[in-house]
This record gives sequence, C-alpha cells and structure tokens, in this order.
Amino acid sequence: MKKEIFIGNVGIGGDHPVSVQSMTSTKTGDSTATLAQIKELYFAGCDIVRVSVPEKNVIDSFKKIVKESPLPVIADIHFSTSLAIESIIAGAKGLRINPGNIGSRDKLKSIIDTASIYGIPIRIGVNSGSIEKKYFNKNRSKAEMMVNSIMDKVEMFEELGFTNIKLSLKSSNVKETIEANRIIDKKCNYPIHLGVTEAGTLYSGTIKSSIGIGSLLADGIGNTIRVSLTDDPVKEVKVAREILKVLGLRDEGVELISCPTCSRVSVDLISIVKNFEKRIEEEKISKNIKVAIMGCEVNGPGEAKDADIGIAFSQKKGFIFRKGKRIKETDPKNAISTLIDIIKNMP
Repeated sequence: MKKEIFIGNVGIGGDHPVSVQSMTSTKTGDSTATLAQIKELYFAGCDIVRVSVPEKNVIDSFKKIVKESPLPVIADIHFSTSLAIESIIAGAKGLRINPGNIGSRDKLKSIIDTASIYGIPIRIGVNSGSIEKKYFNKNRSKAEMMVNSIMDKVEMFEELGFTNIKLSLKSSNVKETIEANRIIDKKCNYPIHLGVTEAGTLYSGTIKSSIGIGSLLADGIGNTIRVSLTDDPVKEVKVAREILKVLGLRDEGVELISCPTCSRVSVDLISIVKNFEKRIEEEKISKNIKVAIMGCEVNGPGEAKDADIGIAFSQKKGFIFRKGKRIKETDPKNAISTLIDIIKNMP
C-alpha cells in the first residue's frame, strides 16, 4: 500500500480509489472561461484539476479559480521558483513541478519550505523528453534514465525533510511508460500518477492511454491518472473513467457491451448503439449496470447472458432480455426508447 497524501479532500494512495485528473486548456488569466471548463470537468466525473501558471500576471486570476473551483486545483509550474511559491500562497491544493527545470537545490528548498508551511503535496514529474543530460547513459534504457533522474530528486526531497509527494514518470512511448513505472513502483512507497504524455488525438490517444495506463493499473500500479488528449479535456475524463470501469476499479455508470456487426445483422446497429450512448448521457443515467446491445440472436442472450439488461435483433423484432432470459419484444424503431424506460425503472 502506498503512502497516503491528500489533494484538497481527495485522498491518493493508502486505500483510496484511483482518482481521475485532467488539465484546463483555457487561458488561466481568463478566470471565467477556466472556471466554466472546470465545472464541465466536475460534472463529467473529474476528481482533481491541474491549472497552468505560466506567468506572474495570472496569479490573481489563479487565486479566484482556486477559491471558486468545485475541484481541488493543482498548480502546474515550470522553471519559476517564484511562481511556484506564489501559487501555493494563492491557495493551490497541490503543486506539479519538474525539479530538473527549477534549478538549484536552494531554489527547490524554498518551494519545499513553502509547501510544508501550507501543508500541500508536490508531484515530482519527469518526462522522457525532459531528462537532464547527466542522466543519459547509452547502456541504459530511457525508462531507467527516467527512474534514475526522479530517484535523485526523491532523495533530495527526503534529505530536506519533505515526504508529502507523489511521483510521475511519463513518456509518449507506451512501453517506456510501462517500464519506468514498474521500476519505480518497486523502489518507492510514494503514490504514483499515471499517464502517457502527448498521447495524441482522441483515437490514437485513447488507444495509447488505455494500453499504457490500463496495463499498469492491471498490475496494481497507480493511484491517480490522467489521459492526455489533443481534444476537449472532458473527453480525457470520460476515457479515464471508462478505463477504470472496465478494470473494475470504478463501479459508476452504465457499462455497454455490443457486437462488432456482421452480415447476419439486419438493423443499423452502429447508429442504434450511438443513439443509446447519447440517450444515457442526455438523461444522466448512472446506474451501475451492464447493458448489451447485440445485432442478432446468435450474439444475443447467449453470449451476453451476464448483462443485467440487453437487446438483440432479428429481422423484424427486438428481443429484450435480462440475465439471458427474454422478457419483452419490441419494434426495432422503438427499441432504444423501450430499453431506456426499462433501465430507468430497474432498482
């Protein structure tokens, strides 16, 4: 079990569930837009939000964001000691830094001392693209270099008497990310933040993140996650929660299973499934149930018998079933509405 820390009221490590993070993409100086995006993330199921503090003139706006945010806010800092300190004073519930680009030990100590006074944790992050030159070794893998880099920083923090930390080792290369986190998990008892950095678009980024983050979570590694996408941050949260759901780490919301379609299918199953997902979201149905939508009777109640509720289609009818047993017939045109109505009335 990893050391327990808190970002605001969100516990990380210990026996706390894996938490979901995202990062705002608005300009921090625009507190209205940033708070609006944070609220969207909150309603999507985000637990923690990171906000960049790139320059001094956004500190006042950042202070307002922290005060009014429904989520605990982590300040994302690069290069600047003074911005890190000012962000803590402004109310940040956590700090994200890469010690390698902050500078000297004395500069780090001033940040650590301030974090200690305010009682907030620091995330020590090392990405594959930001490894200091002194750690490069042609006889070691990139993952090993990342671990060596972060371990030096961990030891420095410990020497300075600060252990309220979590660790983050990310690469845009999925294998490097997995290797680095497997190594660090054995070396430290600090909670670990997982992610595949610069993962890409919704399509490619979801695949990379699902494999990278999912593999580690399946190994029991990781205490908080962020899916990094070149897209709306709300989509990051949705992908992250789905990863947790399919691994059995979150029991929140409808789990959908559906067949890939084939020549036996006589309905437009792709559209039907998309319509079901849209309706579930619009009507905010969050029951912890498994729903199957299958294209034919071959892939119907038999293969999806573990589903709490489902529907399979013949050429003329939709057959709704519960735990593999048929309970109702419906016209395919009304199938999703009928299914939704039944789900709403389920205990």
